[in-house]
Amino acid sequence: MPRATPTDQAYSELQQAYDFYNQALFEGRLPPCLFTLQRQKRTFGYFSRERFGRLDGTKTDEIAINPEYFASVKDLLEVLQTLVHEMVHLWQFHFGTPSRSCYHNREWADKMESLGLMPSSTGASGGRRVGQKMADYVIAGGRFEQATNELRGNGWAITWYDRYPAPLPAAPAEEWPGLSSTPAHRPAPPSASGGHAARPPAHALPELFMERTGNRSNRIKYTCPGCAANAWGKPKLKLVCGECNVPFSEGLE
Repeated sequence: MPRATPTDQAYSELQQAYDFYNQALFEGRLPPCLFTLQRQKRTFGYFSRERFGRLDGTKTDEIAINPEYFASVKDLLEVLQTLVHEMVHLWQFHFGTPSRSCYHNREWADKMESLGLMPSSTGASGGRRVGQKMADYVIAGGRFEQATNELRGNGWAITWYDRYPAPLPAAPAEEWPGLSSTPAHRPAPPSASGGHAARPPAHALPELFMERTGNRSNRIKYTCPGCAANAWGKPKLKLVCGECNVPFSEGLE
Protein backbone atom coordinates (compact mmCIF):
# COMPACT_ATOMS: atom_id res chain seq x y z
CA MET A 1 0.00 0.00 0.00
CA PRO A 2 1.34 3.50 -0.80
CA ARG A 3 2.34 5.55 2.20
CA ALA A 4 -0.17 8.22 3.26
CA THR A 5 0.75 11.69 2.04
CA PRO A 6 0.62 14.78 4.28
CA THR A 7 -2.60 15.78 2.51
CA ASP A 8 -4.12 12.37 3.19
CA GLN A 9 -3.18 12.58 6.86
CA ALA A 10 -4.32 16.16 7.44
CA TYR A 11 -7.75 15.75 5.91
CA SER A 12 -8.37 12.20 7.12
CA GLU A 13 -7.85 13.35 10.72
CA LEU A 14 -10.51 16.02 10.35
CA GLN A 15 -12.80 13.47 8.70
CA GLN A 16 -12.22 11.00 11.54
CA ALA A 17 -13.17 13.63 14.12
CA TYR A 18 -16.26 14.60 12.10
CA ASP A 19 -17.39 10.98 11.79
CA PHE A 20 -16.83 10.39 15.50
CA TYR A 21 -18.82 13.44 16.62
CA ASN A 22 -21.50 12.70 14.05
CA GLN A 23 -22.14 9.36 15.76
CA ALA A 24 -21.55 10.52 19.35
CA LEU A 25 -23.50 13.80 19.23
CA PHE A 26 -25.75 13.75 16.15
CA GLU A 27 -26.89 10.10 16.05
CA GLY A 28 -25.12 9.75 12.68
CA ARG A 29 -27.68 11.99 10.94
CA LEU A 30 -25.32 14.54 9.39
CA PRO A 31 -24.50 14.14 5.70
CA PRO A 32 -20.91 14.20 4.47
CA CYS A 33 -19.26 17.55 3.81
CA LEU A 34 -16.05 18.74 2.19
CA PHE A 35 -13.24 19.93 4.47
CA THR A 36 -10.88 22.73 3.52
CA LEU A 37 -7.97 24.31 5.35
CA GLN A 38 -8.30 28.09 5.17
CA ARG A 39 -6.17 30.83 6.69
CA GLN A 40 -8.43 33.74 7.59
CA LYS A 41 -7.32 36.33 10.09
CA ARG A 42 -8.73 35.81 13.60
CA THR A 43 -10.98 32.92 12.65
CA PHE A 44 -10.77 29.25 13.60
CA GLY A 45 -13.17 28.14 10.89
CA TYR A 46 -16.57 28.44 9.25
CA PHE A 47 -19.42 26.50 7.61
CA SER A 48 -20.65 27.26 4.09
CA ARG A 49 -23.76 25.44 2.96
CA GLU A 50 -23.77 23.74 -0.46
CA ARG A 51 -20.53 25.51 -1.32
CA PHE A 52 -19.24 22.78 -3.63
CA GLY A 53 -20.88 21.14 -6.62
CA ARG A 54 -19.99 18.10 -8.69
CA LEU A 55 -20.38 17.68 -12.44
CA ASP A 56 -23.35 15.37 -11.93
CA GLY A 57 -25.20 18.11 -10.03
CA THR A 58 -24.49 16.81 -6.52
CA LYS A 59 -23.89 19.54 -3.92
CA THR A 60 -22.08 19.36 -0.61
CA ASP A 61 -21.40 21.70 2.30
CA GLU A 62 -18.00 23.04 3.32
CA ILE A 63 -16.44 23.14 6.77
CA ALA A 64 -13.23 25.15 6.79
CA ILE A 65 -10.65 24.95 9.58
CA ASN A 66 -7.75 27.36 10.06
CA PRO A 67 -4.46 25.43 10.48
CA GLU A 68 -2.65 28.50 11.80
CA TYR A 69 -4.06 27.76 15.26
CA PHE A 70 -3.26 24.05 15.44
CA ALA A 71 -0.04 24.75 17.33
CA SER A 72 -1.49 27.63 19.39
CA VAL A 73 -4.38 26.01 21.24
CA LYS A 74 -4.12 23.75 24.25
CA ASP A 75 -4.76 20.07 23.48
CA LEU A 76 -6.54 21.10 20.26
CA LEU A 77 -9.70 21.61 22.34
CA GLU A 78 -10.72 24.80 20.56
CA VAL A 79 -10.10 23.18 17.17
CA LEU A 80 -12.56 20.45 18.16
CA GLN A 81 -14.98 23.06 19.53
CA THR A 82 -14.75 24.79 16.17
CA LEU A 83 -15.54 21.57 14.36
CA VAL A 84 -18.64 20.84 16.46
CA HIS A 85 -19.76 24.49 16.30
CA GLU A 86 -19.73 24.26 12.50
CA MET A 87 -21.38 20.85 12.59
CA VAL A 88 -24.28 22.46 14.47
CA HIS A 89 -24.61 25.01 11.66
CA LEU A 90 -24.60 22.11 9.20
CA TRP A 91 -27.23 20.30 11.28
CA GLN A 92 -29.42 23.41 11.37
CA PHE A 93 -29.19 23.91 7.62
CA HIS A 94 -30.31 20.34 6.93
CA PHE A 95 -32.72 19.73 9.80
CA GLY A 96 -33.61 23.07 11.36
CA THR A 97 -34.40 26.67 10.50
CA PRO A 98 -31.39 29.00 10.15
CA SER A 99 -31.97 32.71 10.63
CA ARG A 100 -30.74 35.54 8.48
CA SER A 101 -27.10 35.78 7.53
CA CYS A 102 -24.73 35.90 10.48
CA TYR A 103 -27.34 35.40 13.19
CA HIS A 104 -27.12 32.60 15.74
CA ASN A 105 -30.74 32.00 16.75
CA ARG A 106 -32.32 30.18 19.69
CA GLU A 107 -32.63 26.88 17.83
CA TRP A 108 -28.89 26.92 17.16
CA ALA A 109 -28.14 27.92 20.75
CA ASP A 110 -30.38 25.19 22.19
CA LYS A 111 -28.69 22.57 20.02
CA MET A 112 -25.25 23.76 21.06
CA GLU A 113 -26.18 23.63 24.74
CA SER A 114 -27.73 20.17 24.38
CA LEU A 115 -24.39 18.95 23.00
CA GLY A 116 -22.39 20.42 25.87
CA LEU A 117 -21.20 23.71 24.38
CA MET A 118 -22.70 26.82 25.99
CA PRO A 119 -23.23 29.69 23.53
CA SER A 120 -21.89 32.97 24.83
CA SER A 121 -21.25 36.30 23.16
CA THR A 122 -18.17 36.69 25.36
CA GLY A 123 -16.93 33.11 25.35
CA ALA A 124 -17.53 32.96 29.10
CA SER A 125 -20.35 32.63 31.62
CA GLY A 126 -22.89 35.47 31.53
CA GLY A 127 -22.71 36.23 27.81
CA ARG A 128 -25.74 36.32 25.52
CA ARG A 129 -26.88 32.95 24.11
CA VAL A 130 -27.95 34.32 20.72
CA GLY A 131 -26.81 37.09 18.43
CA GLN A 132 -24.58 38.07 15.54
CA LYS A 133 -21.28 37.67 17.33
CA MET A 134 -21.16 34.39 19.23
CA ALA A 135 -18.62 32.21 20.94
CA ASP A 136 -19.05 29.23 23.25
CA TYR A 137 -17.41 27.38 26.12
CA VAL A 138 -17.35 23.76 27.22
CA ILE A 139 -19.99 22.67 29.75
CA ALA A 140 -18.24 20.59 32.39
CA GLY A 141 -19.42 17.00 32.27
CA GLY A 142 -21.50 17.62 29.15
CA ARG A 143 -21.77 15.48 26.04
CA PHE A 144 -19.05 17.34 24.15
CA GLU A 145 -16.55 16.95 26.96
CA GLN A 146 -17.34 13.26 27.37
CA ALA A 147 -17.15 12.60 23.64
CA THR A 148 -13.91 14.56 23.30
CA ASN A 149 -12.30 12.61 26.14
CA GLU A 150 -13.26 9.41 24.34
CA LEU A 151 -11.93 10.70 21.01
CA ARG A 152 -8.59 11.61 22.58
CA GLY A 153 -8.53 8.32 24.46
CA ASN A 154 -8.77 6.55 21.11
CA GLY A 155 -5.53 8.23 20.08
CA TRP A 156 -6.92 10.94 17.78
CA ALA A 157 -4.45 13.73 17.06
CA ILE A 158 -3.45 16.21 14.39
CA THR A 159 -0.20 15.22 12.70
CA TRP A 160 0.72 18.32 10.73
CA TYR A 161 1.07 21.79 12.28
CA ASP A 162 1.70 25.19 10.77
CA ARG A 163 5.34 26.01 11.55
CA TYR A 164 4.44 29.70 11.82
CA PRO A 165 1.29 29.64 13.96
CA ALA A 166 -0.86 32.71 14.43
CA PRO A 167 -0.98 34.15 17.96
CA LEU A 168 -4.31 33.81 19.68
CA PRO A 169 -6.20 37.12 19.96
CA ALA A 170 -6.51 38.50 23.46
CA ALA A 171 -10.25 39.10 23.03
CA PRO A 172 -13.03 37.28 21.22
CA ALA A 173 -13.25 37.96 17.52
CA GLU A 174 -16.52 39.24 16.17
CA GLU A 175 -18.73 37.02 14.06
CA TRP A 176 -17.88 37.08 10.39
CA PRO A 177 -21.03 37.92 8.53
CA GLY A 178 -21.78 35.23 6.12
CA LEU A 179 -20.26 32.65 8.35
CA SER A 180 -23.32 32.11 10.42
CA SER A 181 -25.61 31.89 7.50
CA THR A 182 -23.60 32.91 4.51
CA PRO A 183 -19.81 32.72 4.15
CA ALA A 184 -18.08 36.05 3.96
CA HIS A 185 -14.42 35.45 3.26
CA ARG A 186 -15.12 35.92 -0.45
CA PRO A 187 -18.16 36.58 -2.59
CA ALA A 188 -20.29 33.46 -2.27
CA PRO A 189 -23.66 32.17 -3.31
CA PRO A 190 -26.41 32.91 -0.78
CA SER A 191 -25.82 29.67 1.12
CA ALA A 192 -23.47 29.45 4.03
CA SER A 193 -23.25 29.40 7.77
CA GLY A 194 -21.29 29.38 10.86
CA GLY A 195 -17.90 30.68 11.88
CA HIS A 196 -15.62 29.90 14.77
CA ALA A 197 -13.33 32.68 15.81
CA ALA A 198 -10.23 32.79 17.83
CA ARG A 199 -10.07 32.99 21.62
CA PRO A 200 -11.65 32.91 24.07
CA PRO A 201 -13.37 30.22 22.09
CA ALA A 202 -15.09 32.35 19.52
CA HIS A 203 -16.21 31.55 16.03
CA ALA A 204 -15.36 33.83 13.14
CA LEU A 205 -13.62 36.75 11.58
CA PRO A 206 -14.15 40.30 12.71
CA GLU A 207 -17.65 41.12 11.58
CA LEU A 208 -16.54 42.16 8.14
CA PHE A 209 -13.03 42.94 8.84
CA MET A 210 -13.77 46.16 7.07
CA GLU A 211 -11.04 48.77 6.84
CA ARG A 212 -10.19 51.93 4.98
CA THR A 213 -8.30 51.33 1.80
CA GLY A 214 -5.68 53.85 2.86
CA ASN A 215 -5.35 55.43 -0.57
CA ARG A 216 -5.07 59.12 -1.20
CA SER A 217 -8.58 59.46 -2.55
CA ASN A 218 -9.87 58.69 0.97
CA ARG A 219 -12.18 56.02 -0.39
CA ILE A 220 -13.91 53.66 2.05
CA LYS A 221 -14.36 49.94 1.69
CA TYR A 222 -18.00 48.80 1.95
CA THR A 223 -18.94 45.15 2.43
CA CYS A 224 -22.24 43.32 2.16
CA PRO A 225 -22.87 41.38 5.41
CA GLY A 226 -24.74 38.73 3.44
CA CYS A 227 -22.49 37.68 0.55
CA ALA A 228 -19.30 39.65 1.37
CA ALA A 229 -19.31 41.57 -1.91
CA ASN A 230 -17.09 44.65 -1.65
CA ALA A 231 -17.37 48.17 -3.02
CA TRP A 232 -15.33 51.33 -2.56
CA GLY A 233 -16.47 54.92 -2.46
CA LYS A 234 -16.47 58.11 -0.46
CA PRO A 235 -17.53 57.97 3.22
CA LYS A 236 -21.21 57.92 4.24
CA LEU A 237 -22.59 56.43 1.03
CA LYS A 238 -25.85 54.48 1.39
CA LEU A 239 -25.18 51.36 -0.67
CA VAL A 240 -27.51 48.35 -0.97
CA CYS A 241 -26.48 44.91 -2.23
CA GLY A 242 -28.51 43.97 -5.28
CA GLU A 243 -28.01 40.26 -4.57
CA CYS A 244 -28.98 40.20 -0.88
CA ASN A 245 -31.08 43.40 -0.70
CA VAL A 246 -29.32 44.52 2.49
CA PRO A 247 -27.30 47.69 3.19
CA PHE A 248 -23.55 47.58 2.78
CA SER A 249 -21.53 48.22 5.96
CA GLU A 250 -18.89 50.92 6.05
CA GLY A 251 -15.51 49.82 7.34
CA LEU A 252 -13.29 51.46 9.89
CA GLU A 253 -9.58 51.13 10.38
